[in-house]
Amino acid sequence: MAQTGQLEGTVTDEKGKKIEYINVLIEGTDLGALTDKNGKFHFDNVPTGPQTVKFSSFAYESLTRQIQINAGKTTQIDISLSEGELELQTVEILGRAETSYKNTSSFIGTKSSTPIKNVPQSIGYVTKELALDQGAFRVNDVVKNISGVNQFTFYNDITIRGHRIKGQDISGNLVNGMRAFTSFWKQQLIPHIERVEVIKGPASALFGNASAGGTINRVTKKPLTESRQSITSTVGSFNTFRVLGDFTGPMTEDRTLLYRLNLGYENSGNFRDLQYDKNFVVAPSFSFLPSDKTRLNLDIVYQNSDGRLDRGQAVFGDGNLYSVPTTKALNAANDYLKEESVNATISLRHEFTEGLSFNSIFMRSNYQEDLLEHRSNNKYAALGDGSLDPEKVEMRMSIRKRSWSNNNFNNYFNYNFNTGSVSHKMLLGYDYFQQVLHPGGSQIQARGYLLADGSGATNSYNPANKDQYALDADGNPIPVVPHFDLTDPFANQIRDISKYLYSTNIFAQSQLYSNGIYIQEQATIGKLQVLLGLRQEYYTDVLNYKSEDEEKVTQNALIPRVGLVYELNTNINLYGTYVQGYQPQTASVINDPLAGGPFDPLTSELKEIGAKSDWFEGRLSASVALYYLTEKGALYNANEPGNPDLLMQTGKDVSQGFELDLAGKITDNWSLVANYSFNEATIEESDDENLIGRQKPNAPKHAGNIWTKYIISDGSFKGLGFGLGANFVTERYGSLGSTAEPPVFPSYQLVDAALYYKMKKFQIQMNINNVLDKKHWVGGYDYLRAFPGAPRNVMTTISYVF
Repeated sequence: MAQTGQLEGTVTDEKGKKIEYINVLIEGTDLGALTDKNGKFHFDNVPTGPQTVKFSSFAYESLTRQIQINAGKTTQIDISLSEGELELQTVEILGRAETSYKNTSSFIGTKSSTPIKNVPQSIGYVTKELALDQGAFRVNDVVKNISGVNQFTFYNDITIRGHRIKGQDISGNLVNGMRAFTSFWKQQLIPHIERVEVIKGPASALFGNASAGGTINRVTKKPLTESRQSITSTVGSFNTFRVLGDFTGPMTEDRTLLYRLNLGYENSGNFRDLQYDKNFVVAPSFSFLPSDKTRLNLDIVYQNSDGRLDRGQAVFGDGNLYSVPTTKALNAANDYLKEESVNATISLRHEFTEGLSFNSIFMRSNYQEDLLEHRSNNKYAALGDGSLDPEKVEMRMSIRKRSWSNNNFNNYFNYNFNTGSVSHKMLLGYDYFQQVLHPGGSQIQARGYLLADGSGATNSYNPANKDQYALDADGNPIPVVPHFDLTDPFANQIRDISKYLYSTNIFAQSQLYSNGIYIQEQATIGKLQVLLGLRQEYYTDVLNYKSEDEEKVTQNALIPRVGLVYELNTNINLYGTYVQGYQPQTASVINDPLAGGPFDPLTSELKEIGAKSDWFEGRLSASVALYYLTEKGALYNANEPGNPDLLMQTGKDVSQGFELDLAGKITDNWSLVANYSFNEATIEESDDENLIGRQKPNAPKHAGNIWTKYIISDGSFKGLGFGLGANFVTERYGSLGSTAEPPVFPSYQLVDAALYYKMKKFQIQMNINNVLDKKHWVGGYDYLRAFPGAPRNVMTTISYVF
């Protein structure tokens, strides 16, 4: 019988502080562990004889020790690690070791692994652990946990500090720091996501084209050096059924080849009529670590989605949000939305010398859309005398197919050196981005009213020319697509689309691309850190791509960034930042004669000060931020009756406010997330005096959230836990400018709760969302497109880790 012994010890830093999440590996075996909050580790059944133990972490220098294991005895080894260069993983190749609501480091703020405390800009995040505890499955489910971030609609559509971030838009959505094409219609899934993070304010100095409010980055789960496997299944309200799998570990004994495989399947309904979601996610990732100097990663995410597009709730024309059930959607039973996307990323890091490393990342992103929908024509039904029927909605119907692809190529050097007592971290890089709308993009559309002579249809009804229209027995114009009667319980039936009159729209092939050159310096002078960044951006739209009329529209910008961080004490860092932002208007808008362009690019400036701190021996993080953010050049619909496509450009928007965020553990078994934001986001300059001083759409002045989880660790109820949360949002405006008084969506306060039971590797949990069954609206455009939140619902989740 093989002889074995035990190994245990403690890991501290140079100041004697216990270090959590240090990887401890016994080379040549399958034994590996992470240190706990007291810096301790323990191994049983260690083979006797000489062994090599390796201690490693992204934030500390790796260390190797030779030890002797004796049969039946415990060998003690205590290790002190030195702080290392955090750029060891300047490309995010290996998975995050932390397993709490707190995330210590991020790549989004500096393009290198930097403690969030040392980034001179506000960064919010939600970890996979918090998402699991809240039973969240989509990005929109978790944004309430980040101050200043709110939903805009049902869609992949978010507001950050009053500025909108949309899918199918390259200015605010990243995956692993790269621009991936995403659906606008469907919220982004997170079963394969390690964390969702937001850098608030413009990030143009690093990424070029960027929204003024902020940038959302979804970090996919990466391989770990230790074996972990889990299966999770959820059933619950609205016929929800989900199964998730997460498998990771080494593929070779020497841990030079690692893997991770995330699988996700969902088949669920919705509280909204006719709505459903069938989603399938496959996300394999491989890391090759041939040496300490070279690391290579391949990351693939395939997603397939089947459902219907929900354009929101329509209510009676008097604007009473309670006049129509929040369950009622405008779809027909034969509508569908099918989407498919693939993201493939290759990341390489190579260290030439102790201070010089090179990083290269390439991402290919494909997206296809196949849509058939009935939706409102954003009007109530026209009557013969020119008035509107407040109980019927004018409809349109579309069949559309489109496909896009994105190519990202990012290369940069990191050079770390010292000049006297000053340490420097230099970043020099070049990136290229290209997006193409492929041939075949087209749409057939039916809308408007039939003409009396049988020659076709027109998009709108004019009672002054009543005789030109086909009229029914009551003298009302006959619509091409039958109106949706909000009082009819059978209005969602199958529609005979063969009887409609269609017009055809061709989405001409298009291409846009950008080239960026950037440099960044992070200098540390005692307790002061200085960040200086500069980017030269060259952005080009290609109109009439691959045709004789091909035309290039180019916009350039020089974008600076300045930041300071001062270590007040071991717990608290103070920071200040100044950043400029740049967001070009798309060429289709700039050159659309109906839109009224050309229009200038959006430009923005952020001035921000704040503090970041760690408490309870680093388990809990806290941050506060005060900001003043300006944006010039936003486009709004001019609401010109004769030209519904006409846009106008505002002179200046201002967002100013205060944010507070807490995340982490107070004790080993008590976790907490809390945030509050005050955001005054107003239009300061506009040709439409009605808009001046208005709060921007779907931007609450006040919003807050708290979530806490407690697990009993001892006694008869060991393993039993409780979760409790609450969030509130004050009233918000819908679309501005369409009426003298914009639509208002009321404030709301929600309570969520959860019950957990954990026994060894098994956990069962029940999440009760909207416990008090409050009727509420998460956002909206107007009273034909309001977006209600879900009523009370219950989800039960079973997880097994092995």
